[in-house]
Amino acid sequence: MAETPTFDLKNGKPQPFHLVRPSVWPLLGAIAAGILTSGTVMYMHNIKIGDVPVGFKGIILGFLGVLATMWVWWKDVIKEAVVEKAHSPIVKIGFRYGMALFISSEVMFFVAFFWAFFASSLFPKEAIGFVWPPANVHAIHPFELPFLMTMLLLLSGCTVTWAHHAIIEGKQQEATKALFITVVLGVLFTCFQAFEYYHATFRFSSANGGNIYSSAFYMATGFHGFHVLVGSIFLIVCLFRNMKGHFTPTSHFGFEAAAWYWHFVDVVWLFLFTAIYWWGNGLGH
Repeated sequence: MAETPTFDLKNGKPQPFHLVRPSVWPLLGAIAAGILTSGTVMYMHNIKIGDVPVGFKGIILGFLGVLATMWVWWKDVIKEAVVEKAHSPIVKIGFRYGMALFISSEVMFFVAFFWAFFASSLFPKEAIGFVWPPANVHAIHPFELPFLMTMLLLLSGCTVTWAHHAIIEGKQQEATKALFITVVLGVLFTCFQAFEYYHATFRFSSANGGNIYSSAFYMATGFHGFHVLVGSIFLIVCLFRNMKGHFTPTSHFGFEAAAWYWHFVDVVWLFLFTAIYWWGNGLGH
């Protein structure tokens, strides 16, 4: 089906841009994010109103508010794309630039953690005995569970590419199968990472015997794990959208954005595996 051009509300002439209708979701999303952030700060500082700790309640309320806003806002975006056909080729170019810039910002986010890790490992301080990893840290061996997790993510990168080619070729059922396998691999990765964290012998905070190694390790790998979780949810949404026939060979940017994000997650993990699990373990020295 050919895409219907949007119209200039003033003079009725067709134009290729999408004039977004006024929406309350950005305001509600900002309020929910503010509640989530404030609740997190109050929880960390154990702030109470009277004798009642309010931080954790703020976290729950803010998190549910963010999820609800995401649900209704993205539902509107899907309606614009599938029902109203408002996303013209010019609009999709803007989407691609936006997604590319978002992933670029995510790259710089992880650069900060790598910077902290290398600054601490290349120049270990007296507090950890001038050695890396610290003598009291039993680092996780890279070629045990982390290597299995690496294989899972690399395989998921292949299956999401398989799904992309299937969509381009109009093979909806094949794309659904490939997307389902990708989601399963992502969920398995998350389960294995939770298992790894549970059995790790070092802890995050200094109060529990942690140090700069454990802090850098958990911050870098933990935020990556969060990105895997978000990417898995992204792909689950794409799975259901594909089953409903939302993606066509010529119009499937929603899936493309998820695939770009997933490949970014794959690449970051390769750097994490090499730098933190292998080199940081002393095996690469």
